[in-house]
Amino acid sequence: MLVQEWGQRQDRGVPVSDQNRSDYFDFLRFPTVSADPARDPSMRDCATWLEKKFGEMGMEAEIVATPGAPVVLAKWSKGGGKRRRVLIYGHYDVQPAEMGDGWTGDPFEPRMSAGMVLARGSTDNKGQIFAHMLGVAEAIKEGGAATDVVFVVEGEEEVGSDHLEAVLRARKEELRCDVAVISDTNMAGPDQPTLTYGLRGITALEVELTGPSHDLHSGVYGGAVVNPIKVLTQLLAGLHDDKFRVTIPGFYKKVRKPAAWERKAAKDLGVSDQEVRRQAGSPALGGEPGYTAIERIGMRPTAEINGITGGYQGPGPKTVLPSKASAKLTFRLVPHQDPAEIAGLVEKHLKKECPKTVKMKITCHHGGLPYFCDPKKDFGPAAVRALSQAWDGKKVHYLLEGGTIPIVSVIRKVLGVETLLVGLSLPDCRAHGPDETFPIEYLERGARMNRALLREIAEV
Repeated sequence: MLVQEWGQRQDRGVPVSDQNRSDYFDFLRFPTVSADPARDPSMRDCATWLEKKFGEMGMEAEIVATPGAPVVLAKWSKGGGKRRRVLIYGHYDVQPAEMGDGWTGDPFEPRMSAGMVLARGSTDNKGQIFAHMLGVAEAIKEGGAATDVVFVVEGEEEVGSDHLEAVLRARKEELRCDVAVISDTNMAGPDQPTLTYGLRGITALEVELTGPSHDLHSGVYGGAVVNPIKVLTQLLAGLHDDKFRVTIPGFYKKVRKPAAWERKAAKDLGVSDQEVRRQAGSPALGGEPGYTAIERIGMRPTAEINGITGGYQGPGPKTVLPSKASAKLTFRLVPHQDPAEIAGLVEKHLKKECPKTVKMKITCHHGGLPYFCDPKKDFGPAAVRALSQAWDGKKVHYLLEGGTIPIVSVIRKVLGVETLLVGLSLPDCRAHGPDETFPIEYLERGARMNRALLREIAEV
């Protein structure tokens, strides 16, 4: 959906106070790019801002140092530990953003257009976690939230959350809770409240091939020395067959078959292949046969080439036979697939297929487990009721999300609770891309959802 369309299609009848808007914009101005070490001072400044803001909202807050970016904890309780307790997770770090990436304005100076806020992190994840903060703050002003609450807001989600598990383990008793809540997922569409009940996992690798010891003259050596770019592109092309299925032996061994109700829920989302193509701005779609685009995104595993490098990249020609070629790969995984196991299968396959004419080096990067939780059990129905209330009685959709939130499985493992994924993001908010957006009214809409959710959880 184009930014202009929001103004045409929404009545934007949910007001946001000037103070809340100002605070939200201040939050967005911190260039908290966790992947860039030069931004470390901004990370610390933002954590300090959050600690202060939680305090102003009536919560007890502290900054927990880690070997990387700090984690901010904030707590509010009433009743001596006899009530239900909800953990709300979010992250303040964002993806890199530069004007040269296609932004139409400074990515860290938020601006409004047709009811949308344009800024890096406006959706992912500052807007969504700030909406929860507002909901709890409003409840405290009126006498208290319906449950005890603890916030965990980290600064390393975009780089793998390497240090958060240690914080959860060290503070396990303080973070004890009945259920976790995260808003870092998509809605089915504008004003279509959505409960995400599963996430794909991920394993990331980098492949580097080395041929000659240095770049060579392509005329003098071409035809006698094997070009590592040629070998790499052949290996990458071989990751899929002509039906878009991944060719790595054993890749599909543990892939679960989606239940009939899940396929019906995917159909009920009303997201056609044409709509996915439009959102992507792609001339056509492709993928594993037998599934719609929305089913492929949530229910099926993938192999993706994220970047490829080799040889001369500057202006004009340079006739070299390059020494090296490399590619970055990620594999999105579905329930029961294990990131470490898949990484091993990929490495074994690539090494077997790689000819002796080049040397191969494989580096394994971060991984994250897939997540699945039956939305019709435990606190799932409470989340559905809360979402419907926040959106004035509208039907709630069930969604399998294609992205990955590694911390969800860590919360399950360390704290022993499930997570309710109640996203406030629109499918085409451009998270991770230029001109990321967030509907300004969703701050108050999300705050309303937060309060309804805590009430419903308290009554389960």
